[in-house]
Amino acid sequence: MSRTLNEPIESVADEAVPGMVGDVCTLTKARLTTLVLLTTLVGFLMAPRPDGNWWLLMLHTLFGTALVACSAAVLNQVIEAKVDRLMERTRNRPLPSGRLHPVRAIFLGIAMGAVGTGWLVFFTNLLAAGFALATLLIYVLAYTPMKRRTPLCISIGAVSGALPPVIGWVAAQPSLDAGAWILFGVLFFWQMPHFLSIAWIYRDEYAQAGFVMLRRKDIGGFATAMESLIFTIALTVVTALPTYVHLTGTGYLVGALVCDLALFVFAVQFLLARNRVSARRLFFASIIYLPFLLFMMVLGKI
Repeated sequence: MSRTLNEPIESVADEAVPGMVGDVCTLTKARLTTLVLLTTLVGFLMAPRPDGNWWLLMLHTLFGTALVACSAAVLNQVIEAKVDRLMERTRNRPLPSGRLHPVRAIFLGIAMGAVGTGWLVFFTNLLAAGFALATLLIYVLAYTPMKRRTPLCISIGAVSGALPPVIGWVAAQPSLDAGAWILFGVLFFWQMPHFLSIAWIYRDEYAQAGFVMLRRKDIGGFATAMESLIFTIALTVVTALPTYVHLTGTGYLVGALVCDLALFVFAVQFLLARNRVSARRLFFASIIYLPFLLFMMVLGKI
């Protein structure tokens, strides 16, 4: 926890490191960055095995991608610092709370983005670096400002969030094969019910802060829940494609369909109830769904 300036210096010293670590994790969106690295790793592992020291190439890919992901998180919070002060769950972040000066955050974000992109250029290839830079630019320059204008921001954000496995794939094998696009599709369609459920749970806070995450006339949530269900069905189709193109065996396909069925049930419940409880259940189901699916995909690779 942060301390105010008028508290005893001893208590500040006792918690200086935990507070700093917490601020760094918040500023770089550590959980989101971890998800980015997980999907990047899956993309790398699903691609044809590269020649040479593939494990060293993998580490370089993850390190460069991590820096770019952290850069996107920092610059996003710089742009949204004033808005974050209006929401209970974000007002204590380092920038809106005043614990970090915006100029320092801007410098940090740009530096991490430049170093991360350069790292990928030097240690992997231009294609991987290009997709990493595209992820950063879409997230910061498109998704972030669109959040205050149109609910299409969720789709744009999903494009950015679906690119990390492509980064991993092209870092291992610098070509845009079908597998790279299938992984993109899995992440894109998964994000839609995931983030639509979040938008419904926090719809009042988002509206208060001026974020347009949902359709303005969708007061009862029918359109939001129906979109979640449609994208969940589309996800089911896309998750079957790795077996169709012979990336995985039938064992993966069976496991994927079980996961898809479970997520479908929660999406239907959200459509029928359209309340916070059902939205929260869909949200947590999506969190459990993704790592299970990706684990089975890597395990079932042919």
